[in-house]
Amino acid sequence: MKILYLDIDSLRPDHLGVYGYHRNTSPNIDRIAEKGVRFTNYYASDAPCAPSRNALFSSRFGIHTGSVNHGGLDADVRPIGKDRPFNLHHSPYQAWVDGLRVKGHHTTMISPFPGRHAKWNVLEGFLEVHDTNKQAGETAGDVSKEAIRWIKGRGTEKEDWFLYLNFWDPHTPYRTPEDYGNPFENDPAPDWLTDDIIAQHRESYGPMSATDLPARDQWPNLPEEITNVEDFKRWIDGYDTAIRHVDDHIGMLLDALDEEGMLEETMIIISADHGENQGELNVYGDHQTADHITSRIPLIMSGPDLKQGHVDEDFHYQIDVGPTLTELVEGELREKWDGTSFLPAITKGEEAGRPYLVVSQMAWSCQRGVRFDNWMMIRTYHDGLKDFPDLMLFDIEKDPHETTNLVDEKPEVVGKGMRLLDEWVAEQMASSDSPIDPMWNVIHEGGPFHTRGDYDKHVQRLRARDKHEAANRLESRHQKFMNFYNE
Repeated sequence: MKILYLDIDSLRPDHLGVYGYHRNTSPNIDRIAEKGVRFTNYYASDAPCAPSRNALFSSRFGIHTGSVNHGGLDADVRPIGKDRPFNLHHSPYQAWVDGLRVKGHHTTMISPFPGRHAKWNVLEGFLEVHDTNKQAGETAGDVSKEAIRWIKGRGTEKEDWFLYLNFWDPHTPYRTPEDYGNPFENDPAPDWLTDDIIAQHRESYGPMSATDLPARDQWPNLPEEITNVEDFKRWIDGYDTAIRHVDDHIGMLLDALDEEGMLEETMIIISADHGENQGELNVYGDHQTADHITSRIPLIMSGPDLKQGHVDEDFHYQIDVGPTLTELVEGELREKWDGTSFLPAITKGEEAGRPYLVVSQMAWSCQRGVRFDNWMMIRTYHDGLKDFPDLMLFDIEKDPHETTNLVDEKPEVVGKGMRLLDEWVAEQMASSDSPIDPMWNVIHEGGPFHTRGDYDKHVQRLRARDKHEAANRLESRHQKFMNFYNE
């Protein structure tokens, strides 16, 4: 079997045509989905980039590996300890890519990710690794050029292979070449974000908020701040154009497979490491939360012997895809994996989901979110200098952009969410190799890596802008962390 895995950084599903988006961002992705299985409730267990891909390739939660942050003590995977074997090939910890290699697949990665994040452990099982060598400054053309060369070379030599590609274009700062143009210049932006909501955001605060956007790079005309819906349109045009640019190059990959007579025999998987808040919770163009938008990612699987045109609405984690592929190639599932196979969903269209999900974020804030029924409940332990209350509850079916916090109106739903969260943490700690929940290490180190040491700067900035009420809120919420900040 040939497997092509397309990992498109920061791709949220609701900006793809096949998931109902009103802009034509993804014609090639859409035609792949029409012939395969599309998942609507597929979530990264741990966000953002490094914790997510660590979870993906190990098929283990961050609470078990210890890899939950982008720096500090809990950026790296914990050592196995005294029971570490000579190699992991036959151990309970074996990575599923290594299992594919054992079953005869030639495994290849084309991505700068391991070097960019110093996450070398994700390379376990890969026989070939090609770093595109621009530290995530790659455009889709850099990746597709290398991938087409591989497909037409090594890909034709091997009967069974697994090729993992990493596209970065939808990750800020948007880097689509300027001469590509703006295919959405005449298309309206999503209409959920109104001038009234933007005005509320501007009175609030936080990294990558309406008044503190990420750095701008190649894409022209990006606003310095979001002041109104016209600014938002310019901003979202950059994101959507990046998606369309990637989609064009996916079309080139499909053509290359077709030219070599391999398209019909190749399983194609399209997913992401995390989503991207585009105004939700006053975060623009980033992935700082354990909410529905950052944590929910697309999953499309198409290929020989898979169900065609099926939509799976069950709850799944991205750590479940490895065990699914392992079972598909008749490999051995591993004892330490937290992921579970959903093979019946893609081969027969049968239910194979989970009753609820818990998703985590520790690099930009310390949060855990519980996705159950039609709800997303988020508990904030450290707000990462954002204007977040301790608890948030959103009706995802009615309010997918998380505009109305229903904590006070739905205490019984909050109670169920808190019970599920407590149940999940207790189960994970009971089966953990370590007695320490890594989230508390992050908090005691001074907070999430990307906002660590920035507290004074943000308070002073708010006061300089005469936002004294917001500064007072931030100071009040962070009194409990003062001992860590002053160490």
